[in-house]
Amino acid sequence: MTPPIKAALWMSGAIFSFTAMAIAAREISQTHDSFEIMAARSIIGLVLVLGFGLLSGQLARMPTQRLSGHFWRNLVHFTAQNLWFWSLTVIPLAQVFALEFTSPIWVILLSPLFLGERLTRAKAFAAGLGFAGILILARPDLTNLTPGVLAAAGSALGFAATSILTKRLTRGEAIITILFWLTAFQAIFGLLAAGHDGLVNWPTAQTLPWLVLIGICGVLAHLSLTTALTLAPASVVMPIDFVRLPLISIVGALAYGEAIDPFVLGGGAVIFLGIWISIRAELRERRIST
Repeated sequence: MTPPIKAALWMSGAIFSFTAMAIAAREISQTHDSFEIMAARSIIGLVLVLGFGLLSGQLARMPTQRLSGHFWRNLVHFTAQNLWFWSLTVIPLAQVFALEFTSPIWVILLSPLFLGERLTRAKAFAAGLGFAGILILARPDLTNLTPGVLAAAGSALGFAATSILTKRLTRGEAIITILFWLTAFQAIFGLLAAGHDGLVNWPTAQTLPWLVLIGICGVLAHLSLTTALTLAPASVVMPIDFVRLPLISIVGALAYGEAIDPFVLGGGAVIFLGIWISIRAELRERRIST
C-alpha cells in the first residue's frame, strides 16, 4: 500500500473523529461554553496520551527541544477552535462549514511558502474543485460579513496554519510528543480561559459522556491527522478533509431530521472528484521520481 493511500485511510479516522466531536459539542453547547469544552477535552486527552506513553514505554520521548514550536502551534489551534465553536452559535451551520472548509485551500496555497512543497497544476485544480463543491453544497451568503462570518473565516485560516505547523513538527518530532504537548498546552489554555466570565459549569451526568467522547475523539483525530501528514504532503492530505462536509450533512439528516438538499449530492461528487485527482497526481509523481 502506497503512502498516499495510507494517508487517505488515516484521514478517514480524522474525519470520523472530527464529525463525532462536532455532534457532541452541539449536544452540550447549551450547558458548556467553548473554553470549558476545550479544557475537558484536553484534560481527558492528556490522561489518554500519558497512559499510552506509559504502556508503550514512550514517556521518555515526550520532552522536546522545540517547545516554542509546540506552544505556537497549540495557541493557533486553540484560538481557531474557539472561533469555530463561537461561530456555530451565531450564524447558520451551512455558512460555518463552508467557511471552515476553505482551510485546505489555504494549506495548498501556503505550503509552498512555509513547507517548500511544490504547487502543481493538479493540486491547484483539485483544490479549486473542492472549493467549488463546497459552494455548490452549502451556497453560503458571504455578502454580509458579520462577526460570526469573520470568526468562521478566521478559524479556517487558523486550522490551515495549524496543519502547516504540525507538518513542520513532524520533521523530527515523534507523534507521541506532538500529542502530549497538544493536550498539555490546550488543557492549560482551556483552564485559564474557562473562568473568563466568572462562571464555570462543571460536567453533569448528562454532559460527562459527551465530554469523554470529545476527549477521546480529539486525541484520535489529531493522531490520525498527524500520521497522515507524515505519509504525504499537506497539500495532498488536507483536501481529503472535504469529505467531512457531505458527511455531516447526512448525519444531520439522520440524527436531527434535517432535509438533505439535492445540492449535497452534487457538491459531494465534485469534492470526491477533486480528492481523487489530488491523490492520483501524487501517486503519479511518486512513480516518476522512483
